[in-house]
Amino acid sequence: MNLVYKGKTKDVYELENGNYLLKFKDDVTGANGVFDPGANTVGLTIEGVGKAGLKLTKFFYEKLNDMGIPTHYIDTDIENNTMTVLPAKMFGKGVEVICRYRAVGSFMRRYGMYAKEGQSLDAYVEVTLKDDDRNDPLITDEALEMLGIMTKEEYRILSDLTKKIGQVIKDELAKKGMELYDIKFEFGRVGEDDHIALIDEISGGNMRAYRDGEKVDPLELEKIMLGE
Repeated sequence: MNLVYKGKTKDVYELENGNYLLKFKDDVTGANGVFDPGANTVGLTIEGVGKAGLKLTKFFYEKLNDMGIPTHYIDTDIENNTMTVLPAKMFGKGVEVICRYRAVGSFMRRYGMYAKEGQSLDAYVEVTLKDDDRNDPLITDEALEMLGIMTKEEYRILSDLTKKIGQVIKDELAKKGMELYDIKFEFGRVGEDDHIALIDEISGGNMRAYRDGEKVDPLELEKIMLGE
């Protein structure tokens, strides 16, 4: 295995057959010891969160694959905290896509003059550039096309997939009495035809969920979802 990238929450290795191996860590994003799925720094380490995140990622990816939704997922090895995936080409140096159902976090920091904390949003899709130095700036479909990162048609596909996948996850959380407030996805171009597919993890560390008005932390969310 060849280490190709050391990330905040996982490391990426290239396998001899051209596929990739993601090794999950116990780090989550945040600041000053407080978890924040939208942060671009590691805020804290929670023992067991890597394995729990991998189990939940496996659960969701297998469901999406069964539904025919394009992903890069192949399989997982829970014991070793690893997931095998197809190679994917990044959009530029990477974009993140947030689907919002409630006004919280950075949405309120930006739009608090108009929005009320926790107000309903209609699966609002935001795209940000992965750029720690510039605090992951928001970008529009026009700018993405002008900068050669993705076309407007690719943006439309990505946005539609985000809403579709977000709804699947929202519905699954609702079955367990939780409400999804927002979730962060990543996409890439996969396969010989460069079709757009979901990549990276789908874990408690990438979403905000509430139950009975209380925020559910990543480890608790994964225990509730998997009945552990």
